[in-house]
Amino acid sequence: GNITAHLAHDVSRRGRLLDAVDVPLGGLGLPTDTGLYYTKIEIGTPPKPFHVQVDTGSDILWVNCITCDKCPHKSGLGIDLMLYDPKGSSSGSTVSCDQPFCAATYGGKLPGCTASLPCEYSVMYGDGSTTTGYFVSDSLQYNQVSGDGQTRYGNGSVTFGCGAQQGGDLGNTNQALDGIIGFGQSNTSMLSQLAAAGKVKKIFSHCLDTITGGGIFAIGEVVQPKMKSTPLIPNMPHYNVKLKSIDVGGTALQLPSHIFETGEKKGTIIDSGTTLTYLPELVYKEVMAKIFAKHQDMTFRSIQDFLCFQYHER
Repeated sequence: GNITAHLAHDVSRRGRLLDAVDVPLGGLGLPTDTGLYYTKIEIGTPPKPFHVQVDTGSDILWVNCITCDKCPHKSGLGIDLMLYDPKGSSSGSTVSCDQPFCAATYGGKLPGCTASLPCEYSVMYGDGSTTTGYFVSDSLQYNQVSGDGQTRYGNGSVTFGCGAQQGGDLGNTNQALDGIIGFGQSNTSMLSQLAAAGKVKKIFSHCLDTITGGGIFAIGEVVQPKMKSTPLIPNMPHYNVKLKSIDVGGTALQLPSHIFETGEKKGTIIDSGTTLTYLPELVYKEVMAKIFAKHQDMTFRSIQDFLCFQYHER
């Protein structure tokens, strides 16, 4: 693993804006790898399993397609990869460019569009990796929160990307998955589509394990157990929260009040697809000073352009 991959990976996630189901999460939590969370969904009739990365920083769901060029065939995560075949599902259909979903995604009817042309998608991420293909609609099976610690089986028709070509990291076998499921706010997300069809409430919760990269992702409203919530800031392209303070060892850092202000390209984002936590330089220096005041015997080591230190609980 390469720790600098974190940076490229995270930059790519934040550029990933194409504008309650209880799902157990798998993942990779090693700090020297590009950490990620993934889950299993089932698509089609008959349903077939797909392992997709869970990303709250992007919108669309896409999976590798049967016609895919340069798609990985093996995964270092130890999962069996699957290619989606629209013709192999009795409930699958291709979305043509004159359908409302396509016009809504691109803000109007595409020039030169005829009913026989598919609605294409293309995303280039900040690290240079790419996914291109076309939109399809099919049945999606999922577990939905139905009560106190209970889930029930649900399904709904969703429109998602059929990935025909992947480039960059998305074509590598090391941490290969079948695709990405976006939980962003756009109408194109799976959650928005299921909510618009009256299948689920437009709410999700996640409990993410930082050690192994596992946890739980729930679609729908979790009534029990009671959870503490933090309000999100409205009308923002990402999920922004108001960060009030940072404690180190039980003591709040003394920081200027404007440092966490929300605004254009300012504020605090929560994103399951970003591995590292990023702080303004001033805040970072204060955090480090507080840590080293308490642990003066710790020393830095430089690993792949990152300054690292080893810490053991006493």
